[in-house]
Amino acid sequence: MESTLHRELKLLYGGTADETEVRVDSYRIDAVVDGKLYEIQQASLGALRSKVRALLEQYRVVVVKPLASRKLLIRRATPDGPIVSSRYSPTRETIYHLFVDLVYFIDLFPHRRLTLEVVLTEQEEHRVTKTRRRRFGPDYRVVDRRLREVVSTCSLRTLADLRMLLPGTLEATFTTADLAREAKIPRWVAQKMAYCLRKTGAIEHLGMQGRAQLYGLPTKKKRRAA
Repeated sequence: MESTLHRELKLLYGGTADETEVRVDSYRIDAVVDGKLYEIQQASLGALRSKVRALLEQYRVVVVKPLASRKLLIRRATPDGPIVSSRYSPTRETIYHLFVDLVYFIDLFPHRRLTLEVVLTEQEEHRVTKTRRRRFGPDYRVVDRRLREVVSTCSLRTLADLRMLLPGTLEATFTTADLAREAKIPRWVAQKMAYCLRKTGAIEHLGMQGRAQLYGLPTKKKRRAA
């Protein structure tokens, strides 16, 4: 079931209803504007991989990935009932959380016809209390997500764009611990970021520093086939 957030972003990028839900070849595309195909993906980027790979053979594709920099959690007892509670989630996503998902899409990026558009948003997450719940797991189900505000956007097309995401305070050689500290992100997110940058050739593996992997910018220009 399509969320309100997906529908709102689709109209934001498409502009008009005629430019959304367009049939291209055998695929349904979220929006088509000036010859560019826009796909909004809240779920895993990996689920889009086969579709985007096929489309890139002929078309320019923009994959829009929304992240929640702030999220208002709204709970009801029933879908149409009054609000029981509302609060802001302590969890905040940043541009670096793109790499948590990009690990499943990295074999397609970069490509001369592909743009990744990261949209940092403020969202509402609407929850309904479960009448029956399992022993483990949440006591609610998410019934919708809605857009409150677009905070910022970041377009990524090249290896240079990826390198620009490295903190300016980072030393020429670094470990994922250094990256986590300077970017102010968890170590596991830094590890996924380093993996993506290394796989694309944006950085290179230099060896070991103690028990940690050591990375740095490539000493020679390396081009990855698009």
